[in-house]
Amino acid sequence: MARVLSGLCGLVLTPVALGLLAYGSYRHQRQIAASFAEHGDALGITLMATGAVLLFGIAVLGAWSGTGPVAGGLVWGLVPGVLTLVSPRSAFDLLDLLPRGEMTVAVVGWMSSGALLGTGFLLLGTGLAARLARRRR
Repeated sequence: MARVLSGLCGLVLTPVALGLLAYGSYRHQRQIAASFAEHGDALGITLMATGAVLLFGIAVLGAWSGTGPVAGGLVWGLVPGVLTLVSPRSAFDLLDLLPRGEMTVAVVGWMSSGALLGTGFLLLGTGLAARLARRRR
């Protein structure tokens, strides 16, 4: 039961966390680049912090069951990240499923920069490390 709940939480929370991080960083970067502002976008910073806390929570799910971080990392990080490396056009075609707007632009930035791939590897590593640690006990 723990594996199923952890897996579901990982699959549901990971795209939310990644979306908040991507959109928050996009807003923050746009504010600073547009005006060379000393202070960034408060909403963007809040969204990034919320996304980071959610990713932390997904990683902590590994203490319960490594399935959550592994599932979230594979489905929402590694698969789209590798697809972007192998066939960028195919990856960007998948984004047509999202509504057009700033969120889509933010996700394209994360996909093309490798941030999505890196986050996927980190979540996968967290889940696998949790499983290995449990086996050693």
